[in-house]
Amino acid sequence: MKPRYPLITAAIAALLPLALPGVAQEVPAAAQEAADAGLGAEAELAEVFVTARRRAEQAQDVPIAISVLDAATLESTGSFNVSRLTQLQPSLQFYSTNPRNSAANIRGLGAPFGLTNDGIEQGVGIYVDQVYYSRIAAATFDFLDVEQLEVLRGPQGTLYGKNTTAGAINITTRAPSFDPVGRAEISIGNLGLVQAKGSLSGPITDTLAGRLAVSSTSRHGTIYNVASQNRVNELDNLGIRGQLLWRLTDDFDLNLAADYNRQDPECCAQIYVKVGTTQRPLSRQYAALSAAQDYVVPSTNPFDRITDLDSELNAKQELGGGSVRAEWDLGSGHLTSVSAFRFWNWYPSNDRDFTGLAVTPVSANPSKQDQYTQEVRYAFSGEKIDYVVGAFGFYQKLHTDGLQVQGPAASRWLLNPSTPQANNPAELNGLTSENQIDFENTSAALFGQLTWRVTDKFRVEPGVRLNYDDKDGSYVATVTNATNTPLTATQRSILAPQAYEAQFDDWNLSGNINLAYALTPDVLAYVTYAKSFKSGGINLSGLPLDAQNNPILAASTVEPEDVNHYEAGLKTQFLDRKATVNLAAFWSVVQEYQATVTNGQLGVIRGYLANAEEVQVRGVEADFAIRPVDGLNLYVNAAYTDHEYTSFPDAPCPPELAGGTTASTTNPASPPGTPGGFSPANCDISGQWLPGISKWAFSWGAQYDHPANFFGRDGAVYLGYEGNYRSEFSSNPSRSIYTDIPAYAVSNFRLGFRVEDRWDVFAWVRNAFDREYFEVLATTPGNTGLVSGQPADPVTYGLTLRAYF
Repeated sequence: MKPRYPLITAAIAALLPLALPGVAQEVPAAAQEAADAGLGAEAELAEVFVTARRRAEQAQDVPIAISVLDAATLESTGSFNVSRLTQLQPSLQFYSTNPRNSAANIRGLGAPFGLTNDGIEQGVGIYVDQVYYSRIAAATFDFLDVEQLEVLRGPQGTLYGKNTTAGAINITTRAPSFDPVGRAEISIGNLGLVQAKGSLSGPITDTLAGRLAVSSTSRHGTIYNVASQNRVNELDNLGIRGQLLWRLTDDFDLNLAADYNRQDPECCAQIYVKVGTTQRPLSRQYAALSAAQDYVVPSTNPFDRITDLDSELNAKQELGGGSVRAEWDLGSGHLTSVSAFRFWNWYPSNDRDFTGLAVTPVSANPSKQDQYTQEVRYAFSGEKIDYVVGAFGFYQKLHTDGLQVQGPAASRWLLNPSTPQANNPAELNGLTSENQIDFENTSAALFGQLTWRVTDKFRVEPGVRLNYDDKDGSYVATVTNATNTPLTATQRSILAPQAYEAQFDDWNLSGNINLAYALTPDVLAYVTYAKSFKSGGINLSGLPLDAQNNPILAASTVEPEDVNHYEAGLKTQFLDRKATVNLAAFWSVVQEYQATVTNGQLGVIRGYLANAEEVQVRGVEADFAIRPVDGLNLYVNAAYTDHEYTSFPDAPCPPELAGGTTASTTNPASPPGTPGGFSPANCDISGQWLPGISKWAFSWGAQYDHPANFFGRDGAVYLGYEGNYRSEFSSNPSRSIYTDIPAYAVSNFRLGFRVEDRWDVFAWVRNAFDREYFEVLATTPGNTGLVSGQPADPVTYGLTLRAYF
């Protein structure tokens, strides 16, 4: 596959030779620090500064669980988007079947596992240069010119932005520079990978500096589709970002930024994994249904990476926006204003029956979203007291034109084979549901946090947030058949018209209290209690229907999540600051947990939202880093997470207990997987696992740098390794015997050399031992027993050349 944007790729590649001869100009700080890490005279770990609390602080002095990844780490490990971070951060989970249906969770909390529902909010906040990104899909872009990334674990919201109950990912890009500086990078690899990045920055006038960065990534798909004779699940990404820094006075800066990102891959296929027995009659399970239409899947081994999906696949999205950030130093205080607009346009095409049969050839929800945010903060620093106070406003408008079309294979696949309609392809062929979905979301908040240094060692940090949310949504499904005649009862049983409007509004008061004590200059202990709320929401994927095929309006809204969070931590440095060990123990209890549940009705692709009575997530995290000698860096990060539905007595049943005749007193529920059996109306899954969370997760790595001289310049040869492990986890909201994903471990290596102020070249291999594992598994609609999945990337390898000038 040729690069989709050859001019951009060629331009960035052309910059590389410019960096090699002559005398270097200023090297970006992160690049210089990365080079110095292997060449420094002392073995002390570098101090890391963060802005997670909207002021510059040493990470070890911040009494919250926080992980910091600098640009050098992100670039050397190939972590070029949020999904790649999970290999470095055990407490971070990211699952995606396409950009829209993505979820970023921290400690297992944040977003319901499964298909995205537009009417609720994410519990993990994504911020780029202090701008909140309301949709996780809008955060699936390639990282562009990033200086530093911080992962904050636990509830946030008393210091800035949107209320987030699980944590935040805070991304800071490189700022415009008044000294000329540039970077260029190109990577090539197997699967046709071509990735190019470049940035230029410098003065425009004495008071105005600019920065421009571009990125392009293309790669062949990892799955071969015999129907289209194309490789699918490819990469095809473009990004551009520009910034202006206007230094009006020594105390006042104005930053203007704009960005545009486009992704247009042939994606995203979920393919045949296996078949499990449900409680539907055997004649209505996958084996019989496929045999009746002489259908044979091209491979029953998903790691053959072959499929025959017969619908067009596309995951095109455009996202971007602009912001104006004003920073004003006022003596002991600092005033910040951030005004931003962002858009997200989604143009999908899917095969949602997961087969090569024309059952549901079209199921797509193209969407357009605009969001506006305004934040004003004042931060004061005094001898005994620091505080931050602010206000945040948010408006979001979203429109979706959903479409679902049944094909000629639908009648035999979806209808009872004993009925004459099942043998008439025309009965369902062309049956179409056009769904008009509108949503408006307005939110406003006042927040503040105080730091009181009671003594030189003891700090008390209370915070508070007053939040208001107002949401309005509507869903109209218009169903027609191929003959434009009144729908038959059979057709209505598959796709029923429905229309409803829903509204949610609520105030809540949340807050936290943090106590921190410096046991020694290098040991900080802290305890935290936080009371937080995740706003209620509206179901915008259609509602379950009653016996008369009318929507159950009581399910149109979901209640807010009520979170009680407890945490204790220890941050330590020792061996003359050559080693760091940070520990955190946490316990989160969530009442009215917002869960995605399966809609068991025939022909219905999407699930809907419901509140589980209570869940709890608790565990221990440990982060260890050491530099025992010059040039050698080691780290190990670990997370143990115990998680369960504490109380969810009326949950939907997993597929092995679903699809049969509803059980009653005289006909009790059959054992799991009994064809033609009796299925409970719902299942009590209290005490079961939450989806998507491994009990154990680890990441570890090492890099050794050895000084060397290249062409008369000081440099280093280096060898790096990263590994990660995740234990078994459930891939279904109600845990199923068919959808647990087994434990897996992945190893990555790199070998390179660099001249500290000029260039860096390294070879890399990721998933070096070609570990076969799944990112997600899913049961397909209608309880046929078919389980589809998304295999993770196979072994990939390549070469990266990076230059500074």
